[in-house]
Amino acid sequence: MDRTSALTTSPPDDLLWPEHGEPGDLPRVEAVPLEERGLPDSTYAIFRRAAALWPDRVALTVLPTAERFDDGVPTTYAELLRQLHRTAHALAGAGVRRGTAVGLLSPNTHELLVATVAAQAVAVAAPVNPALGPVHVADLLRRSAVRVLVACGPELDAEVWQTARDVAAQLGLTTLLALRPVTAAGDGPRLEAVPGTEVRYLQEAVAGLPDGELPVTAPGPGELAACFHTGGTTGAPRLAAHTHRNQVVNAWSLAINSALEETSVLFAALPLFHVNALVVTVLAPALRGQSVVWAAPTGYRSPALLASFWRLVEHHGVTTMSGVPTVYAALSQVPVDADITSLRFAIVGASPLPASVRESFSARTGVPLLQGYGLTEATCASARNFPGHDRGAAVGQRMPYQQVAVFASGDVGGQPLATGQVGVLAVKGPTVFPGYVVNWGDTGPQLDSSGKVIDGWLDTGDLARVDDEAYVHLVGREKDLIIRGGHNIDPVVVEDALLAHPAVTGALAVGRPDRHAGEVPVAYVTVAAGADVDEEQLRTWAAAHVPEPAAAPREVLVWPVLPVTAVGKPYKVALRLDAAEREVRGALAAAEIEGEVQAMALRQGLRVLVSTSAAQAQVAASLDGYDLEWCVQPAGAALPGALLGREHEAPL
Repeated sequence: MDRTSALTTSPPDDLLWPEHGEPGDLPRVEAVPLEERGLPDSTYAIFRRAAALWPDRVALTVLPTAERFDDGVPTTYAELLRQLHRTAHALAGAGVRRGTAVGLLSPNTHELLVATVAAQAVAVAAPVNPALGPVHVADLLRRSAVRVLVACGPELDAEVWQTARDVAAQLGLTTLLALRPVTAAGDGPRLEAVPGTEVRYLQEAVAGLPDGELPVTAPGPGELAACFHTGGTTGAPRLAAHTHRNQVVNAWSLAINSALEETSVLFAALPLFHVNALVVTVLAPALRGQSVVWAAPTGYRSPALLASFWRLVEHHGVTTMSGVPTVYAALSQVPVDADITSLRFAIVGASPLPASVRESFSARTGVPLLQGYGLTEATCASARNFPGHDRGAAVGQRMPYQQVAVFASGDVGGQPLATGQVGVLAVKGPTVFPGYVVNWGDTGPQLDSSGKVIDGWLDTGDLARVDDEAYVHLVGREKDLIIRGGHNIDPVVVEDALLAHPAVTGALAVGRPDRHAGEVPVAYVTVAAGADVDEEQLRTWAAAHVPEPAAAPREVLVWPVLPVTAVGKPYKVALRLDAAEREVRGALAAAEIEGEVQAMALRQGLRVLVSTSAAQAQVAASLDGYDLEWCVQPAGAALPGALLGREHEAPL
């Protein structure tokens, strides 16, 4: 059978859709080898199959604005495939081919979703966070060897469009294709020229192009589908490559969720540059022929969306949704003003779920909030909970055909620790990525997973234990451990102590450099509006509620917001930099040295820059004893503005 005919061939339902609705189903699912399941060969094949099976079923409904939640634009699976084909032809006409990458820079919109899947069908998709500054956007696109960029046009976001134009000129891109809002009518605003770059609207580029087939042979399972930049929570983002097999297997393992049917409606608002949005709310629903309601480009960041959210759920009959803890914390404060009985459960991931958020959301809505767990290097999801079988603080049972184990620190790939012991969590199986992009040549990217994947085991960097039902219980990040005089302190115990205070709404703890103990814990918190509490009171409270004196924070700082990445993950890098700067300023002041201090994140650790007229020997004496990398610059020398590691300091 040739690949084209295989795209629409579907195996028997008992093979493709085994029962998977409770923890005890896992052994029965895995009793059939994955190779016998008959999964599609590629992400493109998912949509080819969907169009053949459910041509007239609504695949997605895109909302034009947060306020117009009842005025979405629907697209059937058949029409979606036609749009995918036309876009693929436009990309091929711009010189895109297998082994090259297509840059994608835009907030969510209908054309972005189509362009993302089309890019994977003919080349490699390289989505980039549109909130990044031009320097970081250019760096990521350069590392992806992008020559063709698809970006939001001026109607969607004038600032991001300007970034796209600047980057196109800087990198000498051949083609820049602009996206328009879903309800755009007539001609768009005139697009200013970029010397040496063809600039046009995507809708203009696809007009009249063939819509029946791809312009190239469909990709196979082992070919690259995308390279996603990591969240940047521990330094500079890296480009993690995904094969079509990675994404298809992960999407399928989510789609076999027996709590959902073909008629289920999903709500999507996470950004498409993140794997959760692509795998959970694009690929998995398309495998089952489900319908997805997509938020307006502002997504969960829109106050208007949150204010009307329950009416949106009622209007569209939303069955489930995917979000991050900060989304559910916000929704917990929104009165339920509609019939939301269609909403069976909500999925939460990206960062640990505070118990207070779980309890307040469920109390407000009656909807169970189910945790999941995953990371970009394992494609997306590696563990999930089940409705009616939630294990509380556990992030979920491992996904089918993925193995999980814990190892002693520094021994991933060696002898796994016994069930129930705490160690470094590792994942093995068909969703583990082939590596990070380290170079891009004429034949495609050069990948490297050394140090991250050992004997097939992906080192997640998370500390966890795994119980006898294969449920994963996270206990912290290996790199987040605060090591005080050789004693390991889990920052979670500090954060939990502060979150128990009635005025505290958020808390993150990090290690601050200390010349005697190496590190000491400090905490950053947000408090409820109008709360009558000061930092010293919070420090005293924490000292009284942590399980041991060593975990008592030396300082508690109240901030208006805590830094998170664009997908809602706590962003501790920014806090470590702030803590280091404060400590170094204090040490210099004690030595009566005047100067400016700025810290920057490195791949491992951090570096402190000191701009001062003092002699280097004086600075060295004042910083003696600190385990810090530092350097002196002449007084008045300009310190870097947006230093590596601080790009994402913005609340969700």
